[in-house]
Amino acid sequence: MKLKLHWQIIICMILGTVLGIVFNQYGFSDSYSYNLIILLGDIFIRLLKMVIVPLIFTSIIIGVSSIKTPSKLGRLGTKTFIYYLSTSLVAILIGLTLANLIQPGMGAALIDQAGAFDTNKLSTSTSILDILKRMIPTNPISALASGDILGVIFFAIFFGIMMNFVDDRYNSNIKDLINSVYHIILSMTKIIIKCAPIGVLGLMTKTVSNTGLSIFKELGLYAFTIACGLSIHLFIVIPLILILIVKVNPLTHFKAMAPAMVTAFSTSSSSATLPVTMKCVKDNVKVSNEVTSFVLPMGATINMDGTALYECAGVLFIAQALGIPLDASQQFVVVITALLASIGAAGIPSAGLVMLFIVTDAVGLKSDAVALWVGSMLAIDRPLDMFRTMVNISSDSVGAAVIAKTENEELYS
Repeated sequence: MKLKLHWQIIICMILGTVLGIVFNQYGFSDSYSYNLIILLGDIFIRLLKMVIVPLIFTSIIIGVSSIKTPSKLGRLGTKTFIYYLSTSLVAILIGLTLANLIQPGMGAALIDQAGAFDTNKLSTSTSILDILKRMIPTNPISALASGDILGVIFFAIFFGIMMNFVDDRYNSNIKDLINSVYHIILSMTKIIIKCAPIGVLGLMTKTVSNTGLSIFKELGLYAFTIACGLSIHLFIVIPLILILIVKVNPLTHFKAMAPAMVTAFSTSSSSATLPVTMKCVKDNVKVSNEVTSFVLPMGATINMDGTALYECAGVLFIAQALGIPLDASQQFVVVITALLASIGAAGIPSAGLVMLFIVTDAVGLKSDAVALWVGSMLAIDRPLDMFRTMVNISSDSVGAAVIAKTENEELYS
């Protein structure tokens, strides 16, 4: 019987911890076997970084182009887009606030490696206007090649919107090409993610051999911060939306969506859960087929409340762990990048991990220590990913209820 990927990752995390302790205690850190194991982790991180730009570029274009234009979408599309954008922004701000208050990365074990990071490489902006200017690349090809994430995201969104204004004979060819590239890159990503256990083995061995077991204390506080943020969004923000806008008891909605929430929690996949989500929304919440079939597939593409929250808190955690404070303008870049990247990242396997590199790159956090922390965070990502996915589909279902309510539909009848 083949073990599921998350169990393989957990086993390799434990094995990497044991090997790290052995190398740390007995001074084998210069041995050939140690360097070989460390190389596995480095290769895994490089493979992930290799697919980030083409994956986010193509997925955002596909996501945005599927929305069509506001004139074609009309009232329904505008409401849906505003709802998803608003809830994602609220989730991001929750993550940002908690990370600043709890500061899970302060005094972390890898802080002594901050000396290897050149703080001059941080992307700095003197004003919001400067940040907005930086979002627009003067050369999109150069932005793609250099990994200028803000520029790539802006160009992809603009490109996706304008695809809907092109004649159908050209539009279909462009969509076919981008869809083909996207699915090829997606297949590459799936293969790379399957190598995650080996990557975690190398990364955990390197981390524990350098820092000892204190790494788990830091990751525990980080996981607590994320869990608190997700809980606030799921049990406070979403119920408030249900009470104030939908005018329904939140327990009624959660009961109606229970099968979808359980499926999301167990599969960690919004896309895999989509059929169950649609069935619950139509049969239990009593949303019309017109609203359900429009709002929920769009949500599976552009609405990632849980993941966006996770990214913001994760970037601040890494910066704190490295002893590198991010000022207000840099944190604003984090917010904007996570918000824009969330439009196209929902269909990506282990989207949280891929997006984390996107947001760290946007503020100039690109050292080996950053990759080391991201790899270590992967070791505890499975339960957080399960929680994130449940938050994502819960927000999608509430979005459908909100839109249906504004369309004067009778719900929960």
